[in-house]
Amino acid sequence: MTSTKTFHIDKLKETFSEKENVKVSDIISFYRQFDDNIKRATVDWRIYDLVNKGILHRVSRGLYSLTESEGKAYIPEINKSLKYLSGKIHNQFPFIDTCIWSTKWLNEFMLHQPFRFYTMLEVENEVMESVFYALKEQGKEVFLDPSEEILNNYVVNSSEPIIITRLTTEAPTQKINKVVTQTIEKLLVDIYCDPVIFAAQQGAELKRIYQTVFDKYKVDTTKMFRYASRRNKRDEITDFINNQVKIRQ
Repeated sequence: MTSTKTFHIDKLKETFSEKENVKVSDIISFYRQFDDNIKRATVDWRIYDLVNKGILHRVSRGLYSLTESEGKAYIPEINKSLKYLSGKIHNQFPFIDTCIWSTKWLNEFMLHQPFRFYTMLEVENEVMESVFYALKEQGKEVFLDPSEEILNNYVVNSSEPIIITRLTTEAPTQKINKVVTQTIEKLLVDIYCDPVIFAAQQGAELKRIYQTVFDKYKVDTTKMFRYASRRNKRDEITDFINNQVKIRQ
């Protein structure tokens, strides 16, 4: 449990209330005025605890803020097609975890906007093939974790393609109109981690998407980096944000 006396929370807020961002070195210097011999590991644990308590908010690696980033919550529109697909899946596979969304949502953040979109259906690894064949039997244009060749030769020529991929365990999702779908944190990580499926969102567009999202929406960076870790891309995404994105407080 965080001790207000040990952590000097009131003094911490007073000291950094006017600063947009606080570096780890700033926090170390702050605590050294109370204990000249405080160890870096002790400060790291205090920072960890303060983040968990919602007193500090992680902006990027080694950078924190006393206030959460501005912006509104990201709540994408669930159309009838997504809702219908979600209902069909859960009627046939009532106990599996899913995440359903449309790549059309990415156009909100892009300059050069694609005219073809995919419905992304993420399911648990163990049932990917079962879901694939179930949808195939229903006459759906469905593709199971397609390669670049399949994407370029077949998916792009489909009218309503559904792409099935593996849902990472403990992925940050949200439920909207009874449909489990993307959070903005998951969306950002996914388009970085899957450059084949999201080829249209790479390069300058990737930077534009990240910048627009951070400018417009509230992003829980702690949640985002935790998910990035589960996809083994935390360091890469951290470096990308630090070098390419200007975080607005």
